[in-house]
Amino acid sequence: MRVLLVSPGFHGYHSSIAAALAARGHEVATHVYDDHGGVVGRTWHQVRHQLPRRIGAGSLRRLAREETGRAAAAVAHARPQAVVVVKGDTLGRQFWDAVGGLPRITWLYDEVRRTRWTADRLAGIGPLATYSALDDVDLEAAGLDSRHLPLAFDHRLVASPTPVRRQQVSFVGARYPTREDVLTLLHDHGVPVRAYGRDWSSHPVDRLRTWRIGTPAVPAGRDLTRAEAYDVMASSSATLNLHGDQDGFTMRTFEAAGVGAVELVDRTDVATLYEPGAEVLAFTTAEELVELCDRVVGDPSWSDPLRAAARARTLAEHTFDHRVAVLEASWDTV
Repeated sequence: MRVLLVSPGFHGYHSSIAAALAARGHEVATHVYDDHGGVVGRTWHQVRHQLPRRIGAGSLRRLAREETGRAAAAVAHARPQAVVVVKGDTLGRQFWDAVGGLPRITWLYDEVRRTRWTADRLAGIGPLATYSALDDVDLEAAGLDSRHLPLAFDHRLVASPTPVRRQQVSFVGARYPTREDVLTLLHDHGVPVRAYGRDWSSHPVDRLRTWRIGTPAVPAGRDLTRAEAYDVMASSSATLNLHGDQDGFTMRTFEAAGVGAVELVDRTDVATLYEPGAEVLAFTTAEELVELCDRVVGDPSWSDPLRAAARARTLAEHTFDHRVAVLEASWDTV
């Protein structure tokens, strides 16, 4: 079938979904609805939309209208036989009217409360998939056609086959207060922790991009591509997967395990996906985390069986190919 994938550009995951759809024999066109067109386009977007919002003089409405118009035009151009939408909360009626009557499904990778979606709006867009188990229960209770669909690992994005091991505990991701607290605690306990991303970096360009002057007191590197992040996680003594106020499991849950990293995850309910102690290392207290870090850094060979088991489980159950099969089976229930 001709499938149109309509997605935000978030870390390029749309390319992973498109590749999985293509592997199932579909002809895939992708529209990235928040793509602002290279360096010049991104700069203009900052000036026109982000800066006014920073100073309290702008709103999302104009941006949403522009994104909606472009997405609707993409539907007309692609003439799809099915549509897969990722998130899509900023897209307005013009777009949803354009896909009306087509087999479609929308995959939410955030809790509904973190988006512009409401139950009433979601009721009119067709079948839903959500990474949040709790949202899935609420959506079904509201009479919506919903299914729980966790995130995934892109096995086609190949990391280095023999990563050079680094004696560090890595974290790749955005900087939130709870995450900074955890990394600062590890640093204060002598754990060789290192964070990666623009929110952590002390580079002047990254400070400018994140509208800040200071920088955390944690060793840090700059942004990584997904392939680079895969290499960092696989080569580290261990890598952190920190959730905070989320009930869905992050993409990192599957990526860290998929590349054969030692994953330190802050949720014991990961047991629905991986076996704690055998495939991932779950912790509930700071003391547990420090002890685990000390062990994996001090005895690298101890975690080798865990690395192999985590990767094997991921390739068997948690790739984008597995998730796309669920999307495909659901989009014909409009």
